[in-house]
Amino acid sequence: MQPDIIITASLPPFLYEPLKLSYRCHDYVKGDDKPGLLKAHGAHIRGLVQGGGTVTPTALLDALPALEIISVFGVGYDGVPVAYCKSRGLQVTNTPDVLTDDVADVALGLILMTGRGFVRLNRFVHAGDWPKRGAELTTKLGGQKVGILGLGRIGKAIAARCVAMGMKIAYTGRKAQHVPYEFVPDLKSLAAAVDFLVVACPGGEATRNIVNAEVLAALGKKGTLINIARGSIVDESALTAALAAGVIKGAGLDVFADEPNIPSTLLAMENAVLLPHVGSATRETRQAMGDLCKANLDSWFSEKKVLTLIAELS
Repeated sequence: MQPDIIITASLPPFLYEPLKLSYRCHDYVKGDDKPGLLKAHGAHIRGLVQGGGTVTPTALLDALPALEIISVFGVGYDGVPVAYCKSRGLQVTNTPDVLTDDVADVALGLILMTGRGFVRLNRFVHAGDWPKRGAELTTKLGGQKVGILGLGRIGKAIAARCVAMGMKIAYTGRKAQHVPYEFVPDLKSLAAAVDFLVVACPGGEATRNIVNAEVLAALGKKGTLINIARGSIVDESALTAALAAGVIKGAGLDVFADEPNIPSTLLAMENAVLLPHVGSATRETRQAMGDLCKANLDSWFSEKKVLTLIAELS
């Protein structure tokens, strides 16, 4: 008999259709009668599939007594109650590595767009202003210093790309690593020492709003904030105020606190480049993410147990 699984996020067809061939799928996110679905099927559900940004409440998990595994379609798992899952012995898997290069590319793109002013220059040409006057001068990136908050897989890929452009690298995290980059033990000091501060750490309560007004003030007028991680990591109100007052030079953002809703004040900022959370948004990477998300379920239910496990739970 096919295992029962519950779907708590809107999934692309290239993932959902294969899931429906292998499992009895119960669509919680689109279900009109969620309590009825749980009453009828909750006792039999053994797997759960959610998105990287999906918040999974413990009350929902309490209603799934037979649950064995949560498979996250994404690298982020800040919406998963990790301590709860560990206490119940639930396996939690995600899809790291396959999206590392794409997300790092977006970080580099935001550095280029903010530092070299490519977005404004594109508007300048489209507005027909080039025949009228010369383009503005921007910032040489070679020799600039990039500070990375969170030197994990993605952070290292960002660093490699920046080094290839002749930029210098510093980083902060829980501990120093064996890498050829400068380690700075605290975030405020890192911000003060760099020209670009790149947020590449996990989201969740432990990192909520850690890029705050003090950190932005330390980054200062020379500095640009780049965020390709989670919107929750940056105090968005403090960032908007810092951009408006010229406390920092600019920002390049692919993630926001309340996606897809962005404050109108931030939308109006000329010194902010905003993208619609497209870090992993290539056909190749999303397919690979979908394949791995399903493979994690398949491995568990076939008892192969070769899973992409979250480190805290393994």
